[in-house]
Amino acid sequence: MTVVERFLKYVTFDTESNETTGVTPSTPGQRVFAEELVKELQEIGLVDITLDDNSYVMATLPANTDKDIPVIGFIAHLDTSPDLSGKGVKPRIVSYRGGDIVLSENGPVVLSPKMFPELNDYVGQDLIVTDGKTLLGADDKGGVAAIISAMHYLKEHPEIKHGKIRIAFTPDEEIGQGADHFDVEKFGAEWGYTIDGGQIGELEYENFNAAGAKVTFKGLNVHPGTAKNKMVNASVLATQFTSWLPASQRPEHTTGYEGFIHLIAMSGSVEEASLSYIIRDHDRGLFEQKKQLLSTLVATMNQLYPESTRLELRDQYYNMREIVEPKKFIIDLAFEAMTTIGVTPIVKPIRGGTDGARLSFMGLPCPNIFAGGHNFHGRYEFLPVHSLEKSMETIVKITELLTYKY
Repeated sequence: MTVVERFLKYVTFDTESNETTGVTPSTPGQRVFAEELVKELQEIGLVDITLDDNSYVMATLPANTDKDIPVIGFIAHLDTSPDLSGKGVKPRIVSYRGGDIVLSENGPVVLSPKMFPELNDYVGQDLIVTDGKTLLGADDKGGVAAIISAMHYLKEHPEIKHGKIRIAFTPDEEIGQGADHFDVEKFGAEWGYTIDGGQIGELEYENFNAAGAKVTFKGLNVHPGTAKNKMVNASVLATQFTSWLPASQRPEHTTGYEGFIHLIAMSGSVEEASLSYIIRDHDRGLFEQKKQLLSTLVATMNQLYPESTRLELRDQYYNMREIVEPKKFIIDLAFEAMTTIGVTPIVKPIRGGTDGARLSFMGLPCPNIFAGGHNFHGRYEFLPVHSLEKSMETIVKITELLTYKY
């Protein structure tokens, strides 16, 4: 089975995660997919295959050399984003000759270079797309397919010498819980790579520091006919509060290394209102400043309206750069692997997070490598076949180069 055939099979599994269920995995489809992968790993001939109660899959490709080579790992996630349905995905391969791709006549839904100019980079290539009704699932079934295909290739080509390789597939990455129950000690690798990046060549070892914040406002509701000098409208307080935050720090006005404070949800009545934010910055100092700004504004609101406002603030993950950069050879190895197979590395910060960030702080340095897809989490998602194949080749080449260096 080729890496493309694997991918086309994997996207038919409905593995959309759900942050409201309170269980791991958050949806039963992830368990079904995990069990199918276990069967496939057994057929390939991997060993030490485990599937725990939380649906974390781990397996080993044994070393085929006596050289003392570090154990490394490759990791991808089972779930797809809850932003759009992943049920009933109908993938198809389009030989792209330029111009628009009509995904669906109903709507219509058109994948166009006018909206997505990166399509122009793939003229003459085969692209995997959907029928425009679901996401595709390249995030991260592209990574799953690349890892398993690479292990199968290495198994069938014993002339490529390698050390012990560990692989893992995690649930619920898309809802920020992919590393919650990951057993780093059991995994037993010195470092790893998540195969969860986007376009071909992406190599990432910097990500946002991240926190979540909820600001709750208590009001005083009386009849509006007799409200003068009595009513405190919690929704008005919420509106006033969010107006105090600098517009320049909203995500729609930031790029590159610039962080943001992003209002993601709001609700309210006269009696009670709430605002939910996510806070992101690559720089740890600026990250702390953004959190302090929220605390300061809450204190200001409580001065104006005593005991009206409460802040709940929780750090989510940190920039893996501080863990990975001292072990720069991990990045250099992946960089060399890409260039050796003809891929131009694109080293850039992630404007988001990854399981690798949390795993790095749990003791497993874990930068991120491309799986090849574009426009994740939506109906316009597409995956160039060549990019997926090169993701698999990168994994193989990393293991091969590592053997030469020891």
